[in-house]
Amino acid sequence: MKPGLSFGKDSVGMAKSDIKNRMKQLRIYESDLVESFARSGGPGGQNVNKVSTAVTLRHLPSGISVTVQDSRSQAMNRKLARERLLDAVETTRKARRAAEIAEREKARRRKSPRPPALKRKILESKRKRGELKKQRTKIQL
Repeated sequence: MKPGLSFGKDSVGMAKSDIKNRMKQLRIYESDLVESFARSGGPGGQNVNKVSTAVTLRHLPSGISVTVQDSRSQAMNRKLARERLLDAVETTRKARRAAEIAEREKARRRKSPRPPALKRKILESKRKRGELKKQRTKIQL
């Protein structure tokens, strides 16, 4: 073993606690997740043909589904699927929140009265337009 490298707490163990913390923060529970396995394709040799390493993870309340078959290891694919599902749920929630804020701001702008200076400017431009149109009328002989 090289100096400086320690395997007391491996990165996978830390990643599990990180995933658990994110799930807790996003209020996603294991009971809300449905996990299914299938044989994956692509590189991986005989292992991917014999072992169900592809993982499909579905979050029932939101309906978001993620399929991962990046690794030859089912455990690694399960971890990746959870990370990607958390990213997808977080992105969806942020997008929904941004849309709500935009809608609220749009309604606020629509309801707010025009400033008096802008109102005067609009009325003046309407008067000028009316004068211009009056000049186009036919002259009676």
